Amino acid sequence: MTPAAPIDLTAYAGWDAPIFLIAEAGVNHGGDLDTAREMVRAAAAAGVDAIKFQTYSASRIATKASAAYWDRTQEPTATQFELFSKYDALGEADYRALAAECAAAGVLFLTTPFDIDCVSWLEPLVGTWKIASADITNPVLLRRVARTGKSVALSTGASTLEEIAAAVALLRAEGAQSIALLQCTLSYPTAAADAAVGGLVDLHAHFPELALGYSDHTQEADSYAVIAAAYTLGARVIEKHFTLDASLPGNDHYHALEPDGFVRLRSELNRLRTILGAPTKDVLDNEQAARTHARRSLVSRGDLAAGSVITEDALDVKRPGTGISPVELDAVLGRRLAVGVPDDTTLQWDMFEGADER
Repeated sequence: MTPAAPIDLTAYAGWDAPIFLIAEAGVNHGGDLDTAREMVRAAAAAGVDAIKFQTYSASRIATKASAAYWDRTQEPTATQFELFSKYDALGEADYRALAAECAAAGVLFLTTPFDIDCVSWLEPLVGTWKIASADITNPVLLRRVARTGKSVALSTGASTLEEIAAAVALLRAEGAQSIALLQCTLSYPTAAADAAVGGLVDLHAHFPELALGYSDHTQEADSYAVIAAAYTLGARVIEKHFTLDASLPGNDHYHALEPDGFVRLRSELNRLRTILGAPTKDVLDNEQAARTHARRSLVSRGDLAAGSVITEDALDVKRPGTGISPVELDAVLGRRLAVGVPDDTTLQWDMFEGADER
């Protein structure tokens, strides 16, 4: 299989940057390769740019006593080790097969490595690395992925600006090609009130040169509005959990979108892009008629004889804006009319003496 082409994340920095939409499959395949393949095909059909998995071994990611930190009414597993042990069935050959499936389906293959052991064999399969929020203070892993020379999309949930700055500095020093910072809330599921989309403003203020993104953990009823808000504040790398069936119990199904949800999300983001327009205040082509006809002009108040000197009480201000603008009132006052002007006439400069000299 041909190695994955590098992804330059600077392409997603800035107002006019395109959207990079990631369907976060994680381990919602339940450790079954055929289900994972089906997810690849469904994600591609839904119009995402990439589908992302999670690559880990339970024995390398958590101790056997590591406490759960998610909503146990949705995912009842008591420890992290127990949960990860349920879903770490896929190995190197399986991920290679998934990468090939992605290539055939026309969607990018991504995965989050959770230990350094898998980085070497994953490297030719991915064009960029995605690092989870919980590993922002894991310099061993950060150093290893940066040394591949590929770009890194770094989630920043539950992180301080100081921790983010330290991770960015390390990634840069160790050779990361480019970096994107993804705002997120490390809580499963995330309530809309805790979505913290405004954090993107702070990230942009401190890291203005980096691409921004948002990794969403809200449930579907809130996801579209939350992600739209994130896009409005500059997020162009959008990651959302993905499932074939959101009614399945546990894991990340309960805060994931199904394929139809991603179709809607892509459509909403494209529509929002049109709605937002350019980040500049301009007069639009479709405003030109209103600019001419809804603005006002100086208008005669009563019949004015030729030779009359214009005073303020001889004038009114009315639509349309096809005559002398009211902003030029001071230039009109004291001028002498060259012709007689009937009542309620829109004044023009050629009605005045010395019009050529103005």
